[in-house]
Amino acid sequence: MFASIPPEVTAVWQNFRVCEFSTMAKDGTPITWPLAAQYQPDPFRFLLTTSIGLPQKAINIRRNPRVSLLFSDPTGSGLENPPAVLVQGTATAPDNVITGVNGLEAYWRDTIFRRQPASKIFSSNFLMRKLMDWYYMRLLIFVTPEILHWWPEGDFSRPARAIKVKDVE
Repeated sequence: MFASIPPEVTAVWQNFRVCEFSTMAKDGTPITWPLAAQYQPDPFRFLLTTSIGLPQKAINIRRNPRVSLLFSDPTGSGLENPPAVLVQGTATAPDNVITGVNGLEAYWRDTIFRRQPASKIFSSNFLMRKLMDWYYMRLLIFVTPEILHWWPEGDFSRPARAIKVKDVE
């Protein structure tokens, strides 16, 4: 019998502004950053980016691909009493640097500009795009989920529900 991902979980992925993204440092210490994640249902994964000036996330992933995404803060999501969702999986961080929006239009439009409207100033006109070109120089991070945990209504005092991704239909 296969399980399916409840719609309230996918609503979290589609509407939360940020998640807490954790990688492992060289000594095994978890390191966490707030990042915007784009849920991609096909293939089932998440896309995140990091500035080329802050490559530590990519360095950590290349050393140890085990990562997690915790969606715990519903502020600004428009959702009432959503679950808190933890995604555990493996990540890849390709070596190529993306230097513009081509190919990532949906990420910038739906993940960054919709969730962080003030960031639109960086692309508001040709001059701003030229002056702020460094803002678009990104390393991509792809997270493939392996296990999903969620706490109904974000209540961590209750046991989490869980699904292994291989069991998802």
